[in-house]
Amino acid sequence: MEQYEPDRLSAAQVAAVRRSFRNGRAAMTRRSLLRASAGGALAVGGLGALTGCGIPAAGNTEGGVSAEDHSAKEKVVNFSNWTEYMDVDESEKHHPTLDQFKQRTGISVKYTEDINDNVEFFGKIKPQLAAGQDTGRDIIVLTDWLAARLIRLGWVQKLDPANLPHAYANLSAQFRNPDWDPGRAHSYVFQGISTVIAYNKKALDGVEVKTLSDLLDNPKLKGRVGFLSEMRDSIGMTLLDMGKDPGSFSADDYDAAVARIQKAVDKGQIRRFTGNDYTSDLSSGDFAACIAWAGDVVQLKADSPDIDFLIPDSGYITSTDNFLIPNKARHKTNAEKLIDFYYEPKPAAELAAYINYVTPVDGVKAELEKIDADAANNPLIIPDKAMAAKSHAFRSLSSKEETEFEEKFAKLTGA
Repeated sequence: MEQYEPDRLSAAQVAAVRRSFRNGRAAMTRRSLLRASAGGALAVGGLGALTGCGIPAAGNTEGGVSAEDHSAKEKVVNFSNWTEYMDVDESEKHHPTLDQFKQRTGISVKYTEDINDNVEFFGKIKPQLAAGQDTGRDIIVLTDWLAARLIRLGWVQKLDPANLPHAYANLSAQFRNPDWDPGRAHSYVFQGISTVIAYNKKALDGVEVKTLSDLLDNPKLKGRVGFLSEMRDSIGMTLLDMGKDPGSFSADDYDAAVARIQKAVDKGQIRRFTGNDYTSDLSSGDFAACIAWAGDVVQLKADSPDIDFLIPDSGYITSTDNFLIPNKARHKTNAEKLIDFYYEPKPAAELAAYINYVTPVDGVKAELEKIDADAANNPLIIPDKAMAAKSHAFRSLSSKEETEFEEKFAKLTGA
């Protein structure tokens, strides 16, 4: 288990946080992202606290620390999620799948959209978790790298398989065994996030793009290529192009990937590093091709016949947002029942039809076809076997690696 130590974020980590708030995943609200919005500015009030000293653990930091489970008497579950990451009805006042869960189980869901960024939210819940106190939340949804850290710190509970029969049976094979939570003992995937290559056919004007090397090396694309300002996406895709596994790369491999991208920067091949705002560059043709998030591409393709995507033979990066139950949660059983509910094909399909992210649930396609046939046949939402086989996860990083790697990436991008 990782020892929790009071520390400061490095300058590079602070820069990464600021990039994320400005135009990275923090700037992505799920439905506005799918409408090709750049997201806009978010409040960064939590940032100052994160750059200061951490809070030393005052309580037990072992995993599985729960309060007495009040699920039987208190028919409620407190669920914190990212903004606009849940299906809503036309009035935008109700979440149909959450309402279905209540009707079936009698358990009310207090649903709060209070996660705008992983680091910001970590700063919000860190004092209580470090002190061994209840956060007031039964379910939180965090991206894999931060989920990994909370598990290492012992701040989330082990899940009870008896309450998760659908999750156990229906979790897609590509998500079953991450290195940071073998066997999904503490987490289940809420949604997957794929990183692909997107291109504008009109802007390419006949130039062939099949690999990331084409983006980095083809002089006909000079100044018309975009890379992401998120380190794991850009470095991960480059490692794959170099024949390296993002799940087991060395520090030397990382340095080689940085040098590979730096060469393209130096010769003006890469126009700029962006967050979600690459969507406007791609639509306008300022980018002929770029590294992109699949959630964007779904809507961009619907809006423009010129936009398309490719999966290189070398593969692509997949990350995940994950259900977790924090220590001291009062309604663990209720929370597990809600997690399991979203692994039933019908509610999973209803959610996928609305948010258009990669569903982690096997058996969804037949249900999704009843709602949206195009979505059901879109490999960016339901990867086929060939696409799933090319999926790779970026490995977990130690605190030391996180600092060193972000420093090098910040230098590369000029952040």
